[in-house]
Amino acid sequence: MNIAVLGTGFGAYHAHLLKKMDGVDRLVVFGRSKSKLQKLQEELHVEITEHVDEIMRDPTIDVVDICLPSQLHRQYAVEALETGKHVFCETPVCYTLDDAQAMKHARDRSGKKLLVNQFIKFDPAYAYLRSAHAENKYGQLLSLSLKRETAPLWGDLGLSSITTNLMIHELDFVTWLFGRNASMSAWGAESSDKKQSIVHSHFRYPDAHAEIVSSSQMPTSYPFTVGYEAYFEKAKLVFQEADSHGQTESFLWEYTSSGKNALVLEPVNPYEESLRHAIQCFAEHTESIIDVDHAVESFELALALQKQLARQRQ
Repeated sequence: MNIAVLGTGFGAYHAHLLKKMDGVDRLVVFGRSKSKLQKLQEELHVEITEHVDEIMRDPTIDVVDICLPSQLHRQYAVEALETGKHVFCETPVCYTLDDAQAMKHARDRSGKKLLVNQFIKFDPAYAYLRSAHAENKYGQLLSLSLKRETAPLWGDLGLSSITTNLMIHELDFVTWLFGRNASMSAWGAESSDKKQSIVHSHFRYPDAHAEIVSSSQMPTSYPFTVGYEAYFEKAKLVFQEADSHGQTESFLWEYTSSGKNALVLEPVNPYEESLRHAIQCFAEHTESIIDVDHAVESFELALALQKQLARQRQ
């Protein structure tokens, strides 16, 4: 397939992943920075352009991979779909419901696919939990606590943005696991400059409970950390992954009546697997677990929590 990547920030990472994948015949990168484009061209021997129109007008481009700020996703996703291209889009998919609906309508009109990088579904630890739940491996999943914690490294993650920009991945996983039929509540607090925050959100389902804790105001010494505690009828799973200065430490413990067991899963890069899955779906015209419809469900939950947090501040 011939793929165009829009963006030289996180887009550069996408380009590195795509360059080594089977099924990618041609790679074009669009950006505004000549120096970044030239660096990518030297490193990866890809085509580069400073003119996005060249990509949109090129009938040989099969896929547009959008790695631009989320407020630009609608514009370029709609244009790519209307010119007959599949779209792979970074998260968050957008920032308004109007944008989300416009992107879905463009997808429907075009007959092409619009997939969103909900990479958490390809993380081995989360995939294992999903499988254990679906197969009733430990009995019913009664309660799930998820976390995503970071020092103030990613810009504005106050109460007005943390649910869409940081918590969105856990929201995606909760809806994938349990669906949308939940009553929700949220509590949050933010720093004096309103740019960092912590949020506890709760989701009550008929037969289960889920909790998400997201914090963007951890101390600078604290590693970027994700994890979960899953309470089943007959077991408990505890997962944590912490990344500090490029060094990653992780564990997945299984507690049953037989004792404590370290689960060793085959390591994979979830970003890479998400991209590979998308390319396969585009090539084979198959259904996807990262379709824009799933992403919009998570986004709607993020906005609902955002509104609850805003009411608390009034």
